[in-house]
Amino acid sequence: MAKNLVIVESPAKAKTIEGFLGEDYTVMSSFGHVRDLEKNKLSVDLENGFRPDYIISPDKKKVVTALKKKAKQSEKVLLASDEDREGEAISWHLVEALNLDLNKTERIVFHEITKNAIKNAIENPRSIDYNLVNAQQARRVLDRLVGYELSPLLWKKVKPSLSAGRVQSVAVRLIVEREDEIRNFKPESHLKVTADFDAKGKVLSAELSKKLADRNKARELLEHCQTADFVVSKVEKKPGKKSPAPPFTTSTLQQEASRKLGYSVAKTMMVAQKLYESGQITYMRTDSVNLSGMALGMTKDEIFSEFGEDYHQTRNYTTRSKGAQEAHEAIRPTYINKRAAKGDNSMKKLYELIWKRTIASQMSDAKLEKTNVYIDISERNEKFIGRGEVITFDGFLKVYLESTDDEDNAEEQKGMLPPINKGENMHPQTIDAIQRFSKHPPRYTEASLVKKMEELGIGRPSTFAPTISTIQKREYIVKEDRDGVERKYLHINLKNNKISEDQKSEKTGYEKGKLFPTDIGILVNKFLISYFKDIMDYGFTAQVEEKFDRIADGQEQWNKMIEDFYGSFHEKVKETEKKAERFRGERLLGKDPKSKKNVYAKIGRYGPMIQIGDTESDEKPRFAGLRKNQSLQTISLEEALELFQFPKSIGEYENEELVVSIGRFGPYVRHKSKFYSIPKDEEPVDVTKERAVEIIEAKRKHDRERTIKEFPQDDQIRILKGRYGPYISMGRTNYRIPKDKDPERLTYEDCMQIIETSGKTSRKTSDKKTASKKSATQKTSAKKGGTKTKKTSSTKKKSSGKNS
Repeated sequence: MAKNLVIVESPAKAKTIEGFLGEDYTVMSSFGHVRDLEKNKLSVDLENGFRPDYIISPDKKKVVTALKKKAKQSEKVLLASDEDREGEAISWHLVEALNLDLNKTERIVFHEITKNAIKNAIENPRSIDYNLVNAQQARRVLDRLVGYELSPLLWKKVKPSLSAGRVQSVAVRLIVEREDEIRNFKPESHLKVTADFDAKGKVLSAELSKKLADRNKARELLEHCQTADFVVSKVEKKPGKKSPAPPFTTSTLQQEASRKLGYSVAKTMMVAQKLYESGQITYMRTDSVNLSGMALGMTKDEIFSEFGEDYHQTRNYTTRSKGAQEAHEAIRPTYINKRAAKGDNSMKKLYELIWKRTIASQMSDAKLEKTNVYIDISERNEKFIGRGEVITFDGFLKVYLESTDDEDNAEEQKGMLPPINKGENMHPQTIDAIQRFSKHPPRYTEASLVKKMEELGIGRPSTFAPTISTIQKREYIVKEDRDGVERKYLHINLKNNKISEDQKSEKTGYEKGKLFPTDIGILVNKFLISYFKDIMDYGFTAQVEEKFDRIADGQEQWNKMIEDFYGSFHEKVKETEKKAERFRGERLLGKDPKSKKNVYAKIGRYGPMIQIGDTESDEKPRFAGLRKNQSLQTISLEEALELFQFPKSIGEYENEELVVSIGRFGPYVRHKSKFYSIPKDEEPVDVTKERAVEIIEAKRKHDRERTIKEFPQDDQIRILKGRYGPYISMGRTNYRIPKDKDPERLTYEDCMQIIETSGKTSRKTSDKKTASKKSATQKTSAKKGGTKTKKTSSTKKKSSGKNS
C-alpha cells in the first residue's frame, strides 16, 4: 500500500501527477471545494466575528468519506491544490473536513505540472498559509452578506427571483452606462478627402491634411483642384520599430483568445484549465508577466534553433495591473520546444496562441522604414500626405502580432510608396470627398469588458470569467449579434477635370458578439445606484480588492474588514426596505386611441411588458409582453399597441381553429386544445397559417419518433424515449423501467404492474415521511403543552382502528 496520499482538486490533474510519482504515492481528487456555506441560509455568525458556518456539500460526502479513509491509512498527506487563494482555501477545508493530523500533513505548491516541478514541491513543503485562506474567506463572506441582503430587497422592490452581487452589479453598471452613452450620442459628419496621384506609372494614394466640415467646403476645394498645381514639398523618411507584447496573463489571454479565436472568456478558462491539468502550460490564473530563468533559457534555445541569433532579444517584463498577487509567472508552455498540444482542437488552438505569444515576447523588435510624402496644393494651406511603411526586418512579427479590440481605429497596413523626389510635379488621377460620421463609443465585448475591469481594479484573474458568465446567466446582459441599418452618405468626385456628386448608401452599426444590457439589467442597475451608490462605485469595488490583497499579505484582519463594511450597509438595507417604493422603471408612452387609456412600458412579475390602463382604476388593465428584440427604453406607442393583437386567429387546420398567442412562457400556436411553442428566433406576428401547420407537424413527428409503444386499452399510457433512457408515461406521471426489462417487449399488463409497484414504493416512502412529520409535530407540541399531544395520539388511535 502507498505510504503517501496526495490530494488535488481535479481528476485530470490527479491523473497527470500520478504519472510522475512512484508507487509510494496515491493521488486522489477532492473535485473542488468539499465545504461551503449552506445555500438556503446566511451561514455567517453576525454576533461572533462573522464566523462562517461551513457544511460539507451534499454531493461531496462520499468523496470526503473516501479521502478520510485513505488519509488514515497513509503516513503522510500532501495537499497539492492550486497555489492561489482559492487553492489555499481548498487545502484548508480539506484539513478541517478530513480532521487531518497537522504533524503528518504538508502543503505543496507548483505553478506547472511537470516531473521536476512536482519533485521540487515535495522536497520543499510548507504549512497552510492562513493569510491566503482568510483573504478567500473574506471575499466569500462579504459576497454572501451583500447577496443575501440585497437580493430579497430586489424581490420586494423590483421583481421576484432577482439577485445582486458586489462585483457582478458593478460589471452590469459598466455595460448599462456604455449603452446610455451610445443612446445619447449624436453623430457629427465631416468629409474626408483622398487623392490618387500618377507617380511614374504607379499610383500614390494620399489624404488631405484636414477634414472638411461640410459639402460647400469640399465642393470649393475640388473646384480649386481643377486648375491647381501639385508639387512635392517634402519627402520624409525615418526608421521605426514595433516591440512584442509581454507573455499572457489571465486577462490578456482571455482578450486575445476572444479576438483571434472567438472564444468566450468562460471557454478560454475551461480550455486553459485542461492544458494546465494535462501538464502542457503553467498555471492559468495569474496577473504576472514574468518568465522564470528556466523559461527564458528554453525560449532562447528555441528561437536560436528555429530563427537564428538575430531574432533573439531577452526581455524582462514587469506587471502593471492593480494588486497583482496571484501566481508568480506568466502563462507559458511548460516545454517551449513542444510546438503543438495534445488534446482536442480547441486545446491545440489555444496552446498555439500561448506558444507564439511566449516565443514572440523574447524576440527582436521588428524594424520599419516609414515614408511620408507631402504634396502642396497651389494657393491653399492644406496638403495631401502620402504615407508608406516597409518592414526592413520582421523580428517577432515572423511569429505573432497582437490584435486590437478597436476595429475602427486599427492601424491600416501601409505598403511601400513609389520613388518620389522633392520638387516633382504631381498629377491627380482622381480626388474623392466622402462624407464620414463620428462613431459612438464601442460596445463591450467579453474581452474588452475584462480589460476595463482589470484597468479599474474590479475583480482578479480568478473572478473575471465567473462574473461575466453570471451576469449573462441572470439575464442582466445578453451577448449577441445585431444587424446594422442603411445610412446615406455624400460622395463628391473629381476625375478628368469634371466634378460629380451623388448620394450613396452603406450598412452601419452592425454588432458581432457584443454585450447589451437587458431591461431588467437596466432597472436593477438604476435601483442600486439610487439607493446603494457606495457599493456601485468603481473606486469602492477596487478598494475592497485592495483590502483582500492586504489580508493576503497579513496586513489586515479579515473579520475587522467585514465589520467596517457591514454595519452601515445593513442599516442602509433596512432603511431602503422601509422607505423605497416599488421600482418598476415605468414609462408613459401615450394614450390608446381606442380606449383613451394611458399606455405604459414597465417591468412586471414576469419581465418587461406593456400595460393599457392605470393600476388604480376600477377597470382591470390589459397586459402584453415585449418581443425579444424590443426594449422598454426605446419601444414606441405604435409598437406597443401592436402587441395587443393577440390571441389572433389565423385560419383552420383539420377543421379546427388555429390561434397564435403569447403566454407566460413565450409565444405559441393553439390547435385542438394543444399548445405548440413557436421557436424563439421567430416573431408571433409573422406566423402564417402555413408556418403554424409546419410547427404542429414538426412537434407531432418528434412525438412519434420518441414513442416506443402505445396501448389501445388506454391512450394515457405510453412507453417513451427519454434523456436518461426509456420510461413509462401515464398522464403527467413518469415511471422508470427496470434495467432487466426490454421496453419494446413490455405488454400493457407489464406496464400496469410497474406502475403499481412504483406507486406502492412511492406510498411507502410518503407514509414514512408523514409518520416522521407527525412524530416531529408531537415532540414540538409536547414541549408547548400536553393537550395537543393527547389529541394527536387519540387521532392516531382512531385512524389505526379504522384501518384495521
